[in-house]
Amino acid sequence: MGHKEISISRQCELLNLCRSSLYYSFQGGGGHGGHGESRGSRESRKSRESSLNLELMKRIDRKYLEHPFYGSRKVTAWLKDQGYSVNRKRVSRLMNVMDIHVIYPRKKRRCAHPDHRVFPYLLKGTDINRVNQVWSTDITYIPMRKGFVYLAAIMDWYSRYVVSWEVSVTLEMEFCISALARALSTAEPEIFNSDQGVQFTSPAFYQPLLDRGIAVSMDGRGRAFDNIFIERLWRSVKQEEVYLKGYSDVPEAVSELGRYFDFYNNERHHQALGYKKPVEIYSQKEVSR
Repeated sequence: MGHKEISISRQCELLNLCRSSLYYSFQGGGGHGGHGESRGSRESRKSRESSLNLELMKRIDRKYLEHPFYGSRKVTAWLKDQGYSVNRKRVSRLMNVMDIHVIYPRKKRRCAHPDHRVFPYLLKGTDINRVNQVWSTDITYIPMRKGFVYLAAIMDWYSRYVVSWEVSVTLEMEFCISALARALSTAEPEIFNSDQGVQFTSPAFYQPLLDRGIAVSMDGRGRAFDNIFIERLWRSVKQEEVYLKGYSDVPEAVSELGRYFDFYNNERHHQALGYKKPVEIYSQKEVSR
């Protein structure tokens, strides 16, 4: 969406849309996704992170993908080895902005909201043997040339099929809720797994699952690999797509991620699937519950 000669505000007036409601969306099979924000808000947020901070964030993201057990102390030491004059406070803040959390167990709760609920992890020892048995979701940081966005995806564990995804310029929960609604419009899993992030422990997110009789499962604190399949998805997305292209802006990120997920679902051969494509496995699903 967009026109070079017409402002975002004027486009929204012509379309009878509120600027803050702009979003891109995708569900499995084609298209693209993302929750938007007003242009003024985007520019304001960009100005809050210096070019140096954005460069540090890109480097932190790559290092975390390689070594997810690196906390702020080790990341700070590594950055200093790379010639950057940084302190741990700065690195810790940037990791928090990126929603990066080290995988070792921690005592401090990431989500302390009194109305938010944490569910037990239900997948330990579970035999994943059918489509729509388990879905999972997560959020990851996506760097651009100037700025960054967040990507949320919902994946079917058995087929590795990405059922839906959304892109947002903030970590507010609306883009996660939108991704869930789109996924549930196509099928329903027996179990839905996530981490304990504030977006997923909110009743606005998990209640639609409970209303449908779907069991809700959450990773243990600091145990990113409880959600191992979507962690592998992030590695593929970044190494095969994001790091190779360097998106210039949000529309380009949305468009190119859309192309990649179409490739991932419908063309990419997966070793874990006997070199079949996710769509070949997912299309064999039984009629939705």
